[in-house]
Amino acid sequence: MKKGPPPPSHTQRWAVRQLFSLNGAEETLLLSFKRLTLHRAMGEKEQSTGGPHFVGTKDELIAAKRSFRTLEGRDILIVYQQGVFYALDSYCYHTGAMLQNGDIEEIDGKLCIICPNHKYKISLAQGEGIYKGTDPRGKPPVPRWYSKGVKQRTHMVTETDGDVYVQLSAETGWIDSDYYQGEKGKVERAKARAAEKKTS
Repeated sequence: MKKGPPPPSHTQRWAVRQLFSLNGAEETLLLSFKRLTLHRAMGEKEQSTGGPHFVGTKDELIAAKRSFRTLEGRDILIVYQQGVFYALDSYCYHTGAMLQNGDIEEIDGKLCIICPNHKYKISLAQGEGIYKGTDPRGKPPVPRWYSKGVKQRTHMVTETDGDVYVQLSAETGWIDSDYYQGEKGKVERAKARAAEKKTS
């Protein structure tokens, strides 16, 4: 695999900031440089392995609220909610639907993204599948929230000097959302999209 030049280091970005006074055309030039850096960092073939991976500036990601990135061949959704960045696999563990357009709600004290297709609830912080159920042994049975355990792979997000980075999960065990990142999952997602187009 051909590797391109690595993204500039923190020191190199600092030097560029010092070089320009950040007014008028110079600010535009610096923003173009940052976009070029982002483009290089996000290019799948040029992306270095191991991370952490630069995914954008804090201001850009806050404005977007939700951003899609591909890191080391893995499709990631970055969410900004209530002052915190979260990163998780972008396809729902249930049937591979895109989570990017899902609503976000607080459920049982946890911020959750709700899959737009089948309304599966996934905690942003841990990737837990959350569902409401009742214990039939209870008199009377009272509905409450339960966890299915971790179903969606989450990734660590850090921010340094206005730049945001994602470190892919190092968890080696199988997590349900892994299926839709592999070749078979990609085929399933394509079939589902084709079926949706036929019905619409």
